[in-house]
Amino acid sequence: MHSCPKALCQHVEWALERVVGAPVSLSWADQPMAHGAYRAEVAWTGAPGTGAKLVAALKQWPMLRFEVTEEASHGNDGERMSYVPGRGVHRSPVSANGDLVISEQQLRHLAATAGSVEAFRHGVDTLLGAAWDEDLEAYRHAGDAAPVTWLHQVV
Repeated sequence: MHSCPKALCQHVEWALERVVGAPVSLSWADQPMAHGAYRAEVAWTGAPGTGAKLVAALKQWPMLRFEVTEEASHGNDGERMSYVPGRGVHRSPVSANGDLVISEQQLRHLAATAGSVEAFRHGVDTLLGAAWDEDLEAYRHAGDAAPVTWLHQVV
């Protein structure tokens, strides 16, 4: 969670509890990039698809800024989902080393439909979620060395 108004911190914890089926208590810290906002980092374990459920639970508050990364597991690709107010969710597959993955079909479609080199570049930036990264980058660095809370899904 990169940015959350103080009034929503407890609501965010309750939403996470509903997804993981266990009590959640995050270590909230001031978010210096947004006056009156807080941040928390959460490492979690759960069944494949839990990341999308976490995003669905959190995006109901359009003023939040957050990212959810689901690591690859046996038979499942990894995925990173970023949420920025006014932009919504950007979702991308993630490789084992953390790079976003653009598929062959996405590149073929972009190459066939881009009317110029600049349109192709813009299309690649869109596929990579560059606008989300640009917005979130300052919020990410504001949390360097922040404490991490672990969540475990009850199965």
